[in-house]
This record gives sequence, structure tokens and C-alpha cells, in this order.
Amino acid sequence: MNTQANAYAAFAEFYDQLTADVDYAAWADYYISLFSHGGAVPKTLLDLACGSGSLSLELAARGMEVIGVDGSEDMLSLAQEKALASGFSPLFLHQDMRALDLYGTVDGAICALDSLNHVLDTASLAAVFQRLFLFIEPGGLLLFDVNTPYKHRRVLGDNTFVYEEPGFLCVWRNCLLERTGEVEMSLDFFVETEDGLYRRLTDRVRERAYSRRTLERLLTASGFQLLGVYGEGTLLPPAETEDRWVFAARRTEESAVL
Repeated sequence: MNTQANAYAAFAEFYDQLTADVDYAAWADYYISLFSHGGAVPKTLLDLACGSGSLSLELAARGMEVIGVDGSEDMLSLAQEKALASGFSPLFLHQDMRALDLYGTVDGAICALDSLNHVLDTASLAAVFQRLFLFIEPGGLLLFDVNTPYKHRRVLGDNTFVYEEPGFLCVWRNCLLERTGEVEMSLDFFVETEDGLYRRLTDRVRERAYSRRTLERLLTASGFQLLGVYGEGTLLPPAETEDRWVFAARRTEESAVL
């Protein structure tokens, strides 16, 4: 679901179980409300870093023509399986978000559930915004959410989390890199086999939390007009202890000079 595509080889197998508490229907309704608030509800919508497709399908169920793009073939395989079972048919494309290349333009775009935190340097993040500018219609909205520096330092930090589900155990260990605000994540999956033994699978993922100033600067430099920054699930300004910021920006007529 991000630029670290290879990091999801094992994670993809268990992603839906680990995110079972995510209310994708509520997220879809929230994003649609943000589009409505900005006066630009899209007919064609890009779901960038769509992962296993759960949000793409919720948006398709609400009448949108959805294109889901992700850097992980494993995630997209899951997304396609779910689409076939659902009766909806988003178009899923395997692409690095920094090299986004659609067949035409879309009315709007989202990048949900902290996917942009997986872009680890400002040059790459700028490239993502510049590609989005190319493929969103003038006047269309870009909506995305990111984990905040507060969450990286106070919630994820150097903490360890354990998830136990039928058939597997996940030990999730984090290491905070204070200077950059990055969190290095090591995920060990212990999967029960038919003979009662366990095999171990390991993934390593890194996220970076950017300041609001940096995100706003990169957006405007790429030609977007910032409309607002909100607390998760609201149209209110974020609290100082907010875990996630939600950005709304409009694609202007012409790109700013970089």
C-alpha cells in the first residue's frame, strides 16, 4: 500500500485480520462528506495506496467509479479477490505512487489510512503530489490522512504490540528514530502449520511523520490550494494530541513553480 512494496510480502497475508477493527464504511462516508464540504463530489475517484481494496469497494458501493493503485502485488491480489466476490469492479493498478500514470484524469483522489507516512523523504513526497496534480481535474479535491508526529513519539514510539488471532500470533516491535520522526517497525508472524508447529515470517516497515508545515509547503509547491486540516473523523481543527491529521486540498488551474 505504499512505496515499500516488498515490505508487505508477509504482512499482506494477515493485513485484513490485523485491521479488522477499521470501519471502512465509516471512512468512506467521512471522505464523501469531505468532498461534499469542498463542493466537489467526484464521479471518478483515485484511491491511492488502496491496499487490500476494502475502502475502494466501499466507495464503489456508493456509486463512484474507483481506480485503486498500490505498490504491492500481494495487496492487489487480495483486492481483486474481494472485488470479484463483491460484485463491484474497481480498476486496480500496480504502480509506485511516485510514478503514478493513469489512462486519463480523475475528478478527485484520496490517500487514506496513513499511507503517505510510508514515503520517507520530502523529494519522494513532492513527486507524489506532482503526479497527483497531473491526474486530478482542475478544481478536483485531494484528500489524505497522515499519522502525526505526536502519534509517532507518544503512541507508536519504542513500543511493542502483540496481536493473537486464530492460527497466528503477531509481535510488532517499534523503534523511534527521534531525529527524523521515523518509526522502524519489525513484524514477526508466527503461523500455525498443519502439524501443530509454527513457522516464522518477518516484515520490516518504516514510517515517517512530517510536520504540518512541510506537508502544506509541498502541497502548495505542487499546485494545490490547501482547504483545511482536520482532526480524524471531523471538520474541526485538530487537537495538539491528535493521532491523525486529515488534509483537504484543491487542484488549481496551473502548477506552482518548483
